[in-house]
Amino acid sequence: MMHCGKKHICAVVACILIFASFLICSWKDPQLQNNITRKIFPQATTASPAAQLCRGKPVQNAITPLEDNRTFIISPYFDDRESKVTRVIGIVHHEDVKQLYCWFCCQPDGKIYVSKANIDVHSDRFGFPYGATDIVCLEPENCDPTHVSIHQSPHGDTDQLPRFEIKNRKAETFSVDFTVCISAMFGNYNNVLQFIQSMEMYKILGAQKVVIYKNNCSHLMEKVLKFYMEEGTVEIIPWPINSHLKVSSKWHFSMDAKDIGYYGQITALNDCIYRNMQRSKFVVLNDADEIILPLKHPDWKTMMSSLQEQNPGTGVFLFENHIFPETVSTHVFNISSWNTVPGVNILQHVHREPDRKDVFNPRKMIIDPRKVIQTSVHSVLRAYGNSVNVPMDVALIYHCRAPLQGNLPRESLIRDTTLWRYNSSLIMNVNKVLYQTVL
Repeated sequence: MMHCGKKHICAVVACILIFASFLICSWKDPQLQNNITRKIFPQATTASPAAQLCRGKPVQNAITPLEDNRTFIISPYFDDRESKVTRVIGIVHHEDVKQLYCWFCCQPDGKIYVSKANIDVHSDRFGFPYGATDIVCLEPENCDPTHVSIHQSPHGDTDQLPRFEIKNRKAETFSVDFTVCISAMFGNYNNVLQFIQSMEMYKILGAQKVVIYKNNCSHLMEKVLKFYMEEGTVEIIPWPINSHLKVSSKWHFSMDAKDIGYYGQITALNDCIYRNMQRSKFVVLNDADEIILPLKHPDWKTMMSSLQEQNPGTGVFLFENHIFPETVSTHVFNISSWNTVPGVNILQHVHREPDRKDVFNPRKMIIDPRKVIQTSVHSVLRAYGNSVNVPMDVALIYHCRAPLQGNLPRESLIRDTTLWRYNSSLIMNVNKVLYQTVL
């Protein structure tokens, strides 16, 4: 009996020692991964698709507020141009948001790694308290995370956090040459005729895709957008930014003291660049009332081929904006069937305002998205390679809108009929769209 008791005691002692060793190892260094990254092992789970393995609440909205209501997430993108990071496009309050963490979900087992973010508020806020922001997190070395959650703390309940898919994870071949990014459509937009004309001009010039960040528009405009979506030309990104922030339709805080300027235009442009980084050879950044018109070439493809040949290593091409006032018109191309359609007929506006001494003509861009890190509206903020101002004799931006020099007599304007080179194709294509949508 005594011998049996000793064996029993030895077994108990051995169990206690093993358990104690496990506790000591677990407690000894809670920051094995360093102070930025830590590992959490989830409960065992059966094999399932990546999205199901990753915990958290799946996100479907284009704009997702975090708990603090000072941080708004648009979308995360994989970016390995310098190091292996996830770059999250977002909007944050430039003073109130001090720290954020990326909670990465790794495959094949759904492990969670937490990484402290670098919060990079873009310099072009124009005085508004909220601005476009890159939330950049270094990814774990031995993992290609498929999903990520953003949180103010390295601690918390994964199941309660919004879960975002990390886009651009897989390399793709270009599906299109030119994508036009338009941000943002707001103010119950109803300039239907000019919108259709711009869309058809983009297609004539070489665009295969147009991405529109839509806040709101008229019922008739919705019908036109539906046509272009079904055609495969337009991709709509819902943009309900006024549900989250007090938005201004002005570009500077001094003009309208709200939370963010021009319906978050700069954030949308940056998102559009990353969204199309792997699927489009070039991205065109302009508004729906602007058309980059080549003067020496028939289309964008031949123009950009020439510009790239002349400017090796350049990823950003800037085109000068010129106003063609909608208040000055010609009777040529007064097409009766178009008169019932709301909006401007651009073919009737071929007089542009002259340059003003000491006044800067803003520019819009055609970019190689893989060479751009951050953009503003009229220039890029950070990029690889050079930016080039394209001479006006090569191309200009046809911008048909309200005049900036409204007091000028007609004789002081410059007659420029470059647009008319495309009149035959444009009229035919616009008529096809109108008869299927509006007329």
